[in-house]
Amino acid sequence: MCQLDQSSSGLQKAGEGSSEDLQGIRTAIRNKYAEVAISAAGKFQYPTGKDGAITLGYDPDIIKSAAPSLLASFCGVGNPFSLGTLQHGEMVLDLGCGAGFDLFVASKLVGDSGRVYGIDLTDEMVARAKNNLANSNSSNVEIKKVDSESIPYPDDNFDAVISNGVINLSPCKDICFKEIYRVLKPGGRLQFADVVLKSALPAGLSGSLEAWSQ
Repeated sequence: MCQLDQSSSGLQKAGEGSSEDLQGIRTAIRNKYAEVAISAAGKFQYPTGKDGAITLGYDPDIIKSAAPSLLASFCGVGNPFSLGTLQHGEMVLDLGCGAGFDLFVASKLVGDSGRVYGIDLTDEMVARAKNNLANSNSSNVEIKKVDSESIPYPDDNFDAVISNGVINLSPCKDICFKEIYRVLKPGGRLQFADVVLKSALPAGLSGSLEAWSQ
């Protein structure tokens, strides 16, 4: 059983979380991002969609080449590609791939000789991502639905793992990071953008499941 991390939401002090606690958190996340799979507009207090990608400094040419459906659900909090360049032929995992915009970017960077894999907790996001990437003719991408922090790939498998605003959502961060380390090749890179809590949550959010899905 993983520990619930108070630094993420204040839902519960660090300690052994029950399976009901974990299920409640994951259900709240799935419900929120099932809506985001349709559109991220108005659901976050920062720019999303195409405006968000532009604000975060994504390559303008890649933004221009992306179909509107790829950008409509984009709610990234940063730009993991600003931390290092993906190389042609690399194997890359997107942890929490959402509707697939970062998958699309990565697929362009690694080229036909590379391979990009995406995993996500939400059925609707996985379906949207598969449809988006199929329509973008990205033949070097594979997407899977997951139910927990366990990554369904073997040890030492990826040159890089990217993630954008997703590790924060996990109630089992220790397991999450251990799994990332497990699937990275020796010398592999973790390039992620996320949010951190710098001060106590407002009273209305502390202890709220909604806080986990922000």
